[in-house]
Amino acid sequence: MDVHVTVNSTKNKLVIRIFFLLLCLAAVLPPALADDERTPIDWQAGSIQFDRRIGEDVRRLIDDVVFIHEDTKMYCDSAYLYSEANNLRAFSNIVIEVSDTVTIFGDELFYDGNRRWAELTGNVRMEDPQMTLYTEYLEYDLEKNTANYIDGGRIVDADNVLTSIWGFYFADEKEFFFRDDVVLVNPDYTMETDTMMYNTASEIAYFFGPTTIVSDENTIFCRNGWYDTRNDIARFSRDAFFTNKEQSMTGDSVFYDRNAAYGRAVNNVVIRDSIENAVITGHFAEHFEDKGLSVVTKEAMFIMIAENDSLFLHADTLRSVYDEETDERQLFAYHRARFYRTDLQGLSDSIVYQMADSTIYMYHDPVLWSEMYQLTAQRIEIKTTEDEVQWVQLHDAAFIISEEDTLGYNQMKGRTMVGHFRDNALWRVDVDGNGETIFFIREEDGGLAGINKAISSNIIIFVDGTEVTGIQFIRQPEATLYPPEDLPADDRLLQNFEWLDHRRPRDKDDIFVWR
Repeated sequence: MDVHVTVNSTKNKLVIRIFFLLLCLAAVLPPALADDERTPIDWQAGSIQFDRRIGEDVRRLIDDVVFIHEDTKMYCDSAYLYSEANNLRAFSNIVIEVSDTVTIFGDELFYDGNRRWAELTGNVRMEDPQMTLYTEYLEYDLEKNTANYIDGGRIVDADNVLTSIWGFYFADEKEFFFRDDVVLVNPDYTMETDTMMYNTASEIAYFFGPTTIVSDENTIFCRNGWYDTRNDIARFSRDAFFTNKEQSMTGDSVFYDRNAAYGRAVNNVVIRDSIENAVITGHFAEHFEDKGLSVVTKEAMFIMIAENDSLFLHADTLRSVYDEETDERQLFAYHRARFYRTDLQGLSDSIVYQMADSTIYMYHDPVLWSEMYQLTAQRIEIKTTEDEVQWVQLHDAAFIISEEDTLGYNQMKGRTMVGHFRDNALWRVDVDGNGETIFFIREEDGGLAGINKAISSNIIIFVDGTEVTGIQFIRQPEATLYPPEDLPADDRLLQNFEWLDHRRPRDKDDIFVWR
């Protein structure tokens, strides 16, 4: 039978040409290697034995055994070489020269030449110029240049000892990943975490789970961050927490330089002082350990905690300063400072709180409110205890005002004044220099008797609520009791009178509003 092949189209001609080209390429290209084909393991040994009980292709190598596979050398005292499978089992004094920088030691070795994969057991030690790893079981992938242990390991470098249950090592990047019971011990601190990545070249640790760092000076906790163990610089985030013997600081993100004794926190910052029972909050904070200084900005607030009534203070900037020599701490609040306590409120451009004796100093146009009284001066000092006000000193241009229903205002004015308190209520005012007063005097039945207007160099005034219970004019008194209809409205206000009730903080949230 004759077979005829006829090509009648351009398309068929093109197919024949492509087929011919592929045949030519196949003739000149080498055959592809199978995925599991590898270079055979080469070897040297002092003696060789064959034992068919173990296998037809098995050689037993003894004395000064050396295996060479691609760019890796392995040494041992004795071994079984399985030529057909291209793998071996080695025993005693195992040494693997992985590279110029990485060497592994152990008691036993299984090596798969097709996968370039080694399994070492017993007194395993892996060394590079930066560190040494100790474990009882290690897998090493020479193809990817990675190692891992799953049943406990210990890494030692110049300054640190790190232990964990599980570890994975990328030799090219000098990076370890650790899981479960990870502990890093440094001469200055101990770090415990759940998950960590550690670079042996840079000596930087990255952690991705609950982490605690404890030193003699402080304790740090976070759930994410990094620590440069060489330079003692760190950044912590997610529930970051920093504490020493007296203070603690938390924030969404905390940066810490141990050598500089400097910490910085950002967003949702809370600083607690366990000695003073005080709290500072804000969204940006810096802490200088050597100076005993903390600075907080961005919605900064200070809280002096008391059992019955806490004090809340806000300013653009809060500075907490601790003096080791005097063992005293001061709080500086400056620019638009305002505070609120149920029985006491105030505002001024700047405030200083002396924690040792619970004294508040107000500077630059201060205003203080206590119950129905408004107190102003060039400078104000307030002595408090945990639960109450003891006294208030008004320095220069002192002025005390209270509202008398809809009739007007009771007023006391002088160069300086001291207001004395009982049970957080003003009961006595001492006026020293240039004293002036205006009071609405009432009958026993509550009716209005008149308006008393007086001038005296020094005055002592006793009050109960808004009612004047007694006045002592010490020097050169001039006093007149006017019928209400005989004293015009313009004469019912002392010079420089200013009622500032619209600026008074009404609750602890109101301290953030400057009017």
